Amino acid sequence: MKPLSTLLGSIPPSATIAISDKAKALKAAGRDIISLAGGDPDFDTPAYITQAAFAAIQAGDTHYPPSSGAPAIRKAIAAKLAREYGLTVDPATQVLVSPGAKFLIYAILAALTNPGDEVIIFEPYWVSYEPMALLVGATPVTVPLPAATRFTITPEILEAHITDRTKVLLVNSPNNPTGRVLTPAEAEAIRQAAIAHDLYVMSDEMYEKLIFEGEHINLASLPGMAERTITINGHSKAYAMTGWRLGWAAGPKEVIHLAAKLQSQSVTSAASFTMAAGAAALNEPEDAIEAMRLSYKARRDAMVAALNAIPGVECDPPEGAFYLFVRFPGLSTDSMQIANILLEQADIACTPGVEFGRSGEGHVRFSIATAQSDLERAVERIRKLMSA
Repeated sequence: MKPLSTLLGSIPPSATIAISDKAKALKAAGRDIISLAGGDPDFDTPAYITQAAFAAIQAGDTHYPPSSGAPAIRKAIAAKLAREYGLTVDPATQVLVSPGAKFLIYAILAALTNPGDEVIIFEPYWVSYEPMALLVGATPVTVPLPAATRFTITPEILEAHITDRTKVLLVNSPNNPTGRVLTPAEAEAIRQAAIAHDLYVMSDEMYEKLIFEGEHINLASLPGMAERTITINGHSKAYAMTGWRLGWAAGPKEVIHLAAKLQSQSVTSAASFTMAAGAAALNEPEDAIEAMRLSYKARRDAMVAALNAIPGVECDPPEGAFYLFVRFPGLSTDSMQIANILLEQADIACTPGVEFGRSGEGHVRFSIATAQSDLERAVERIRKLMSA
């Protein structure tokens, strides 16, 4: 047989697959595995959002929608950006709606880069950034941020890694996995570097509504940044809509046009009634979203206090998102080993920090988007493990 794709063959499989497979096997064997590895909210989608989808279906909105997104949701996205950040975008030419923000990250990278162009990715980073840069032919440059400074971006770190081949800065705030929220100083460092070196910025703001301390900074709204920044966002996390597969991007019309062209030749569009639900989510008051944020904050506060009270466990409080990035110096500095010990000896599944880049080594990621009772049981198991 003729050989298959060397490009896809070169993309390494996720190191978490072994942990995930082992967790599934243990659960199938009857073990009571507590899973803290995922990123799926344990809340149901708010009723007013699902009702909008049902109404669209009943009204016959089940045919091919415009590939770039239904006008109603694109207008809602533009209105949100204007209302919350004072950012003006043309909904007809500067907004793209897709079946999930993950595809948009891929499509925007494809629109921005040519083979050999470098994409700076700050560690710890969401696991799919580096493979997607490789898949579009770009060169990912992963930049380790020191854990000792709580993974802070500085002008010195930026200048040390920008070359004449750098094309894109990929920024994620609130960050998955650390929960860090960009400070004004970090945002200004990114702004100055982008303008000085004529770079594009991809700003992944998926967790913008889930902030506990600090304030979300929309990078596109900063002076001189609208023409070079593409905001990536979606409905999955804040609105508990992971299964709806709905994401959006806003940015310069030339970039959005190219990404829309890729979308039209691949996934075509998001679902029509999903977009109707997404428009309702953006247009209606966000009382339900605020209730979920407060619940995550309460879980964070309880979990951070409980974990730090256990000798041999260390956990900095995340400023946003719904993850804890936990160290176990009493067990190991090897994150895969920590994850295996937690699974085999405490029946807790988590994500090893090395999956998020070299800077994540020594940590594991716990998701607190799960039932409070399971979080409490996990703490008791960790306390018992560490005392042993």
